[in-house]
Amino acid sequence: MATTFKYAAKDASGRTVTGTMKADSQNDVLTDLRRRRLTPVDVKETGGGLFSSGKKKGRSKSSSRKGEVEVFTRQLSTMLSAGIPMLEALEILADQAESPGFTYCLECVVEEIRGGADLSKALGGHPRVFSDIYVSMIRAGEVSGQIDVILTRLAEYLEAAAHLRSEIKSAMTYPVVSLFLVIGIASFLMIGIVPSFKPVFESLEVELPGLTVFTMDIAFFMRDNWYLIFGGIIVLVVVLRAYIKTEQGKLVHDTITLRIPVFGPLFKKVALSRFARTFSTLVKSGVPILGAMEIVSETAGNKVISSVVDEARESVKQGDTLMEPFSKSKVFPAMVTKMIGIGERSGALDQLLEKIAEFYDQQVETEVKALTSLIEPIMIAVMGFIVGGIVLAVFLPIFKLQERLSGG
Repeated sequence: MATTFKYAAKDASGRTVTGTMKADSQNDVLTDLRRRRLTPVDVKETGGGLFSSGKKKGRSKSSSRKGEVEVFTRQLSTMLSAGIPMLEALEILADQAESPGFTYCLECVVEEIRGGADLSKALGGHPRVFSDIYVSMIRAGEVSGQIDVILTRLAEYLEAAAHLRSEIKSAMTYPVVSLFLVIGIASFLMIGIVPSFKPVFESLEVELPGLTVFTMDIAFFMRDNWYLIFGGIIVLVVVLRAYIKTEQGKLVHDTITLRIPVFGPLFKKVALSRFARTFSTLVKSGVPILGAMEIVSETAGNKVISSVVDEARESVKQGDTLMEPFSKSKVFPAMVTKMIGIGERSGALDQLLEKIAEFYDQQVETEVKALTSLIEPIMIAVMGFIVGGIVLAVFLPIFKLQERLSGG
């Protein structure tokens, strides 16, 4: 039985065409639209659920799994370097894509390329998959006629960024897991075990040591008010997350992040590495300096660094140098600002920025290994202190009773 579908599609000139059509299935609608050289944008039953661009319900938005964009970029670069036409290479990669969301995304890109759109414009329609820096570099490659070279640089950039994220994740996983274990074990002992010793202590008829009294008070408070404690923690987390999403909250959060003991210097080096690598890749790919700085500011991942980059961008707009705003900032070390100044004067800014990125990548890798080896004994000591303190508080009255009996 035929069903009525509403559709929206783009013609070859980019104009949106809308209408209704009766068909047995959504695929028949899509086939008819493509036969009429229209690119489907939205197709849905008049009385049913939403379907987008020929995909099943639930796949209306582009998405990608971890690592898919990096692999796609490397493969596309290799195919173009081997002389395979752009459209054919994209069709092959769309067929090979594993996740439904990324398959849908590439099929949309293929349809737009068939309709005469540039690759950068087609990719720009999927910001959840292809970032601003990705689209800007592709656009620069199209202008310069070196799209295969740009894709190679982009693949190297994405792979380096993924490696850096992996290093940070490995550095943070152990302390976070250990912290949750310590909190979980301590909470279990204080709420489930310690209060059960109260009748035992009362039967001993001895004066309880201060540590035992203190521990018992906390244990009963936690047992009687556990819902308030955990509820308060959840509310606090929600409020803090909402505050961090504001401009002022983001700035405060990022400022504290760069200054916290132990992890602050690591986060600072990560931020500097990301800044230098992104800036270097964009400049090397031919993106204009002001446009590159705007993208760097948006992708820096740290509001403090973003504000410095914005100041430097305004300085360049007024005809001043890059180095001065960076040198005034306390975030950028003297080594970085001097290398930026040398690169600006010598015309080798991209090369020196790349050296800065490589330097900080090595620093991050070294510091991650050092932190991992340092955090393990610290967390063991913290766990031993907390659990040992609870156990000692429980056994002190027994020891005191034993002393009284031996003395008697």
